[in-house]
Amino acid sequence: MNRNKREKEYYSIDVGDSTFMVLKRYQNLRPIGSGAQGIVWGCTGGDTVVHYNLFVSPTHRNSDKCVCVCLSLQIIGLLNVFTPQKTLEEFQDVYLVMELMDANLCQVIQMELDHERLSYLLYQMLCGIKHLHAAGIIHRDLKPSNIVVKSDCTLKILDFGLARTAATGLLMTPYVVTRYYRAPEVILGMGYQANVDVWSVGCIMAEMVRGSVLFPGTDHIDQWNKVIEQLGTPAQEFLMKLNQSVRTYVENRPRYAGYSFEKLFPNVLFPADSEHNKLKASQARDLLSKMLVIDASKRISVDEALQHPYINVWYDPTEVEAPPPAITDKQLDEREHTVDEWKELIYKEVLDWEERTKNGIIRGQPASIGWWTFFFHARRSLVLCSLCANFRSVNRSDAAASCMSEILFLF
Repeated sequence: MNRNKREKEYYSIDVGDSTFMVLKRYQNLRPIGSGAQGIVWGCTGGDTVVHYNLFVSPTHRNSDKCVCVCLSLQIIGLLNVFTPQKTLEEFQDVYLVMELMDANLCQVIQMELDHERLSYLLYQMLCGIKHLHAAGIIHRDLKPSNIVVKSDCTLKILDFGLARTAATGLLMTPYVVTRYYRAPEVILGMGYQANVDVWSVGCIMAEMVRGSVLFPGTDHIDQWNKVIEQLGTPAQEFLMKLNQSVRTYVENRPRYAGYSFEKLFPNVLFPADSEHNKLKASQARDLLSKMLVIDASKRISVDEALQHPYINVWYDPTEVEAPPPAITDKQLDEREHTVDEWKELIYKEVLDWEERTKNGIIRGQPASIGWWTFFFHARRSLVLCSLCANFRSVNRSDAAASCMSEILFLF
């Protein structure tokens, strides 16, 4: 792109002691969140613009930063993105654009959810996770603050900072998921696969039903204790899968019988049974019992969850069975590069996005929608209307800032 033409497409905005260069089509920017490595604005048209300074100074050029830049490259490959810099040498700022949402799931949890809304929101989560898994990607950090909702019942999954490609048998780091939603295989340092995300959905569903965190551990040891106190100590078959030191520790802990799911989730916690879609507390409880299984080999899969009676009332093949997105390099996060090499890769990715946009390859799509956002418009007016009524009391700016807070700390 001609240098002068590129300069004319941007305008400057001052925030504190910093000056930002933003594309002119994003007007009336208003800060709605900030962090050590970035700032979030809302703008005209219902978009959110997120700024990152990826290459601040030579002091940040360490191995940890390399990993963070790698994660940035994964995200940039899936989102709208631009940079005001004109050359690789100048390149340091990246702007991501996404849709401004009304609330995150933390706020929705505080509302009174009927079975239709609870079931439909879970359906959307599972659809999104299915498409991630179909692309060979495990999210690994699902939690209420990473799931956002609009008043029309559109749901999106955010924050792919910890997402990685799936690798069978690979021993992965246990420090990847916010503690409360961390699966047993992660807590115990076992290798894990795609249904690690199913456990997290189960914890989120439980929180939506109970109105409070199901396993509020204070550290990873207490987290394990919270799990077995409620679900019971797992069978010896599971313990034999642990490495010797972990197994010795677990076997020396007190043994718990656990509680039945009828006791953990009594009928009083659920809304009245639905006449419209025949949704019942017993169905919701059965789904919870299949997702919250300590032994991952016996835990329900995403596909099985989508076929569960509590979920499949919304099943639409065009949503669930759509072709997975093309991921050209599934081993990207396994490679080692210097920061300068990552910088070049990211810069090329940004330019490639701009070129595809200019050539109309992705023209016609809203500027804020990437394939991973996984949204589905409500197909039942009773869901749409009831959710709209509840969202009238939600402060949009506060919600947006809360929704984006996790993204700002990826680096």
